[in-house]
Amino acid sequence: MEAIVGSACSTSALLFGSKELVSKGIHYNGLVRPFETKQTGYIRAKSVWKSRQVRAMASQIPAAPKREKDPKKRIVITGMGVVSVFGNDVDSFYNRLLEGESGVSLIDRFDASSFPVRFAGQIRNFSSEGYIDGKNDRRLDDCLRYCLVAGKKALEDANLGTEVLESMDRSRIGVIVGTGMGGQTTFSNGLESLILKGYKKVTPFFVPYTITNMGSALIAIDTGLMGPNYSISTACATANYCFYAAANHIRRGDADIMVVGGAEAPVIPIGVAGFIACRALSQRNGEPQKASRPWDTDRDGFVIGEGSGVLIMESLESAMKRGANIIAEYLGGAVTCDAHHMTDPRKDGLGVSSCITKSLEDAGVSPEEVNYINAHATSTLAGDLAEVNAIKNVFKNTSEIKMNGTKSIIGHGLGAAGGLEAIATIKAITTGWLHPTINQDNLESEVTIDTVPNVKKQHEVHVGISNSFGFGGHNSVVVFAPFKP
Repeated sequence: MEAIVGSACSTSALLFGSKELVSKGIHYNGLVRPFETKQTGYIRAKSVWKSRQVRAMASQIPAAPKREKDPKKRIVITGMGVVSVFGNDVDSFYNRLLEGESGVSLIDRFDASSFPVRFAGQIRNFSSEGYIDGKNDRRLDDCLRYCLVAGKKALEDANLGTEVLESMDRSRIGVIVGTGMGGQTTFSNGLESLILKGYKKVTPFFVPYTITNMGSALIAIDTGLMGPNYSISTACATANYCFYAAANHIRRGDADIMVVGGAEAPVIPIGVAGFIACRALSQRNGEPQKASRPWDTDRDGFVIGEGSGVLIMESLESAMKRGANIIAEYLGGAVTCDAHHMTDPRKDGLGVSSCITKSLEDAGVSPEEVNYINAHATSTLAGDLAEVNAIKNVFKNTSEIKMNGTKSIIGHGLGAAGGLEAIATIKAITTGWLHPTINQDNLESEVTIDTVPNVKKQHEVHVGISNSFGFGGHNSVVVFAPFKP
């Protein structure tokens, strides 16, 4: 740009300051306009016009976004913890995703034989051994159990076990693990007790184990973490909202480390019945493993799932000081609202596209740098195409982008979905392999982006985004990349 300005200035000096030019031209609105018969003046004036045109064009080109350089504000991922239909180990979880074998099956936690939907991404054989003592484990709602195990496993993965934490300033470590629905089993059982047996039979744990903030609170109580601590509840966008909020705490200097994610345990009679009433769920009871089929023309709704996904987000300065293993970098995020409808997305995708754009601005990333999208992709008729249209509005050239749907394999974890999918996104970055979107038999014609259909693909992720959207029109997008010192 300096060269352009310099060239323009020197040419202007010739135009305005040269007696020769003035003598060979005429004044026109304060400028020198050359006689076309005077070739020298014409050429010089033409040179000025070209210079101005170049400057005008340059001013229309947006400046390249600037990524954060301050190690106090750069945010890295130093730990991950998961509770999923594929178990409680991050590597095993992602390896099963890469295999593309569905984790959806018939419900056996309760008798669903009379329900029009009889399957889910249900967790079986869950063990909290070593993370929750037996007495509390028997009392706790599954949502809290999943939250505690995933949170503590993430801390372990970040080398922030009990002994290490005791030597640290724990007022600088916070927790934000959200949930869309909270302790549903506790609430359902409490209501049943009230109706059948009276108020005296309602457990004293009814309120503490139902409210959405208790997961974050219990992690802090067990570990002594005294930094910012609360939950966010924005339906299926919850976990990404938590990541965004936690990042802002670190950037503002409120904390050095945050334990962040989402948890949900809705596979109970009232949870499934509620979504049946919304007409949101697939009813493919004969083929449950083929029920979640994002972007496929034969999709008929989402599959309810559960679990927890938690990240350790940390300032680069803090991670470097304690010699932490840096897994990936969080570059930025954004949250917006459709302001449109309780359950339906905007057809024009404006809320989603603006959220993606804002997330890239926050991350200091240009659209051309993004080459992987972990899509929200729930397998609903309207939602899948609304998201694709929004993506196309932001990314004009999608030829280098690959996009997959984790929910096709494990179902929709609601408030936990963003946490589970953030882990899938980060594992895609670190392994160079993308898990498939399964059940891709008849792709919608509008979907012109590579959805990694049915078989995993090798792909070097430069910048990846993870989308999560929730009932109420809540939109959230987070941006991850390989860590480069």
